[in-house]
Amino acid sequence: MVRWGLTPSGVTVFTELQEEPMRVGVLTGGGDCPGLNAVIRAVVRKGVTRHGFDLVGYRDGWKGPLEGLTRPLGIEECRGILPRGGTILGSSRTNPFSIDGGVEQIRANLAADGVDALVAIGGEDTLGVATRLADLGVQVVGVPKTIDNDLSGTDFTFGFDTAVNIATEAIDRLHTTAESHHRVLVVEVMGRHAGWIALHAGIAGGASAVLIPEQPFDIEKVCAHVETRFESEYAPIIVVSEGATPIDGGDMTLASGEKDAFGHVRLGGIGDRLANEIEQRTGKEARAVVLGHIQRGGTPTAFDRWLATRFGLQAADAVAEGDFGTMMALRGTSIVRVPLIEGTGELKLVSAHEYAEAQVFFG
Repeated sequence: MVRWGLTPSGVTVFTELQEEPMRVGVLTGGGDCPGLNAVIRAVVRKGVTRHGFDLVGYRDGWKGPLEGLTRPLGIEECRGILPRGGTILGSSRTNPFSIDGGVEQIRANLAADGVDALVAIGGEDTLGVATRLADLGVQVVGVPKTIDNDLSGTDFTFGFDTAVNIATEAIDRLHTTAESHHRVLVVEVMGRHAGWIALHAGIAGGASAVLIPEQPFDIEKVCAHVETRFESEYAPIIVVSEGATPIDGGDMTLASGEKDAFGHVRLGGIGDRLANEIEQRTGKEARAVVLGHIQRGGTPTAFDRWLATRFGLQAADAVAEGDFGTMMALRGTSIVRVPLIEGTGELKLVSAHEYAEAQVFFG
């Protein structure tokens, strides 16, 4: 930038001013997920080297900008984090819209920190907050993250491939112990409203049945699959999403009645509930195995590192181009930008057609 003026003697003087670098905040919200650090690294690397950004990390999701919790975020801070699970920025399920004055506090803290734009990395809830803030004028770009793969607008989210691989390896291991003891093993995987992990891992692991939230299950048919499997001298493996429900109108199984800041109850226990029912109805010994947070921990797969990195690179470009209110999305093999509302407006669920493919192998 050049500024000019006149001296008292009438001589024109030109002064070159250094433009302030764009200051960009980065945060990760919701459940941790393999690949988060790959996104952070890519945003920082391209932001610094190609766009000249000054970056700052907000700690613990939306709690960071809400309470002014920051940490340095540059190339040096991102060395060696590509293969690491979790997130170096920390995470939380803080919802600023459920706190009196929360949005105003975020605006004030962003201004105090000199932050021009935000990159929000998260799932339905985190990006839902980003969508509402964008509508209120906050300059924000979203990166979709969830192991459940249930965000619309993108073919896949990073973290999903890792979770499926972990669940598949567990199922492979459980086959041998189930057959050795002639027992039923019920494997409970994550999936509150969408059964993508159960479906993919169940097919890949050769499950006898896969039960998902989108298709309420008939316990009598499940028990029939168990009996058929034993008749062929193989022990059955039943894979069930944590949000699956019986066809008779039963509710989701809750670990507790408490709700988080986004109104979600804590699920858990469908595996034990199902194993007990199968044992009572068939007389066969049945045990439940709950994979839980093992699915979201540890090293991300190569696919998730690749996808997360590409999302981060494109997010940096979106900020530089001022394309705010958008979310990065995978379409085929291309990374495209879609309006944030496309990712958060509705969940991406398993269709009846996709579920029917797996049913061929039930029993």
